[in-house]
Amino acid sequence: MTGTDIERVTVLGAGNMGHGIAEVAAIAGYDVTMRDVEEGFVADGYENVEWSLEKLAGKGRLEESAADVLGRIDTTVELESAVADTDLVIEAVPERMDLKREVFIDLDEFAPDGAILASNTSSLSITEMAGVTSRPEDVVGMHFFNPPVKMDLVEVIYGDRTSDDTAEAAYEFAQSLGKTPIYVRKDVRGFVVNTVLGPFGDEPAWMVSNDEATIREVDAAMVHRRGYPMGPFELMDLTGIDVGYHVRKESGRAIPPIMAEKVENEELGRKTGRGYYNYEGGETSEMSQADGEAVDGAGVNYEPGDGEGFDTLRIEARMVNEAARLVGEGVARPDEIDTGVRLGLGFPEGICRRADEIGLDVILDKLETLREETGDDRFEPDDYLVELVEAGTTGEDTGARFHEYGNDGDGPGDYRFLNYDLTEDGLLAVELDRPERMNALSADLLGEIDDLLASVDVDEVRCVTFDGAGDRAFSAGADIGGFADATPTDFMDVTPTFETVNDFERPTIAKVDGYCLGAGLELALACDLRIATEGSEFGSPEIRLGLIPGGGGTQRLLRLLGETRAKELVFRGNRIDADRAAEWGLINRAVPDDEFESVVSEFVDDLLDGPPIGLKVAKKVMNEGEDASLDAALAMESQGFGLLMGTDDVREGTAAFREDHDPEFMGE
Repeated sequence: MTGTDIERVTVLGAGNMGHGIAEVAAIAGYDVTMRDVEEGFVADGYENVEWSLEKLAGKGRLEESAADVLGRIDTTVELESAVADTDLVIEAVPERMDLKREVFIDLDEFAPDGAILASNTSSLSITEMAGVTSRPEDVVGMHFFNPPVKMDLVEVIYGDRTSDDTAEAAYEFAQSLGKTPIYVRKDVRGFVVNTVLGPFGDEPAWMVSNDEATIREVDAAMVHRRGYPMGPFELMDLTGIDVGYHVRKESGRAIPPIMAEKVENEELGRKTGRGYYNYEGGETSEMSQADGEAVDGAGVNYEPGDGEGFDTLRIEARMVNEAARLVGEGVARPDEIDTGVRLGLGFPEGICRRADEIGLDVILDKLETLREETGDDRFEPDDYLVELVEAGTTGEDTGARFHEYGNDGDGPGDYRFLNYDLTEDGLLAVELDRPERMNALSADLLGEIDDLLASVDVDEVRCVTFDGAGDRAFSAGADIGGFADATPTDFMDVTPTFETVNDFERPTIAKVDGYCLGAGLELALACDLRIATEGSEFGSPEIRLGLIPGGGGTQRLLRLLGETRAKELVFRGNRIDADRAAEWGLINRAVPDDEFESVVSEFVDDLLDGPPIGLKVAKKVMNEGEDASLDAALAMESQGFGLLMGTDDVREGTAAFREDHDPEFMGE
């Protein structure tokens, strides 16, 4: 069976994951049966789906009514009827192997031949589940992330006997849901994402247990210095300290004393009101000097300066070591690991990219030093990491490493946060690739935009489009965390990137689908044309942070909208919708979602078919004339007109007009 053969989906379990998976499958157009063991569980799950769909509809995130989507979901408590004519079963029952084995024994008996049998487990063995069936080749892991409606990642996990056809069909199905799947090619505990995440919580817990750091120091350093969305202890409080505790216990790993103490005292995090931080409320008081625990009831309360001097490399080195093991054992490729931690965990960049940036030799030296100092096997460097370093593979500046970079300095290379494609007809399509951060513009991403436009062969380009990855934002603004280590003078280097876009010799189009705020709006303003979906939102919220728009935002808004509307956007910091943005002249078109790509294509086709030299001169004259006096601007226009009169493109255009056919401009 292939992904395109799947029509009916059965989800076993109506809890948080089960009803979420059922919902995304129904949104994608599949007929879904949601089954649980009791009518009450099924009813609760169905109500949760209904509530979620109404919220999505209210935000304009559905292409049809909530009722129409809900109409594709059937419910039952009868397993045999639930799977009788299904093409794909996804079990989402509690994470107990004995329970999952029972489910797969029943599925082997009742599910049709050829149906795909998938488990949504986050860590349990697919091979063991498949082993209780007579068709292990049809069993695969499909690990959705919570909540499925919001999270883009799906890990597609091979058991020892999973067929390629089964894994590929599961992969294609995940794509059809609008998700980003990655393959996990070997059935290892924790798969990809949780394997890399393990040391993020494990190592800080050991450091605090051994009085080498405090909770606040760890969280502040990892968030404010390294850009992670949450500190390790903050994250463990959110997910439940007992969850990590039981994973470590089941795998036979030693448990850090502070973690064992919290579980023993039933201080499990937010769900119990107290964990590494205290969430029970109360007046602010001093922190515990022993371990940095928040005892004041105010919850998470670390400050940026709390993490100065903390050894962040110790944590990241262990995460990199796990990533190296996954690559070396053929579990996943570096790009798949990086996609996994970015989409599944919200990491600011892939862990393999970060390792290349730090230097694999630096990582290895750190691990070897810690191994020697502590005698602890958790710092034992993986053989593949050692192999890379011994081969001279030591980071982004020294040849081969986890990822390949550049092409010998000839033109643009590979980028961490930017995807691009230059087609044969001259379209340079640029995608901001930070969907987990709503494509927020960090210093690194801005640098990559600048490098791409500076290094691409302009003669091969006729038009540039800028787009944002994911379905939530063109760009929601500047990534404050990405500038965490910057000094005030560093921000003087931000504006030139927008000037590079503004001054690029070919027409540029911003394709806005979702949020276009702050620095994202400034990037769109630097483009020549802007086309947006009707659900998009625009604004300059910097004033709410005590700042003003940078990147030319104040000046371009003033010239584009006039004083009254520009000052309204900047002074109030409010958002406007796409219809108002079009009315004000901020964008060229506001179009329905289903017409967005076709309208963009119409613009792009006109630019690709247009005269390259004529468009270049027109852009230059209009950009420079905007800041000149009328007389000076008219003089520039006249000079440009005269320059073009001697080109082959003008002769081609004139002949085509006389002969009534479309011109073929060659840029000469």
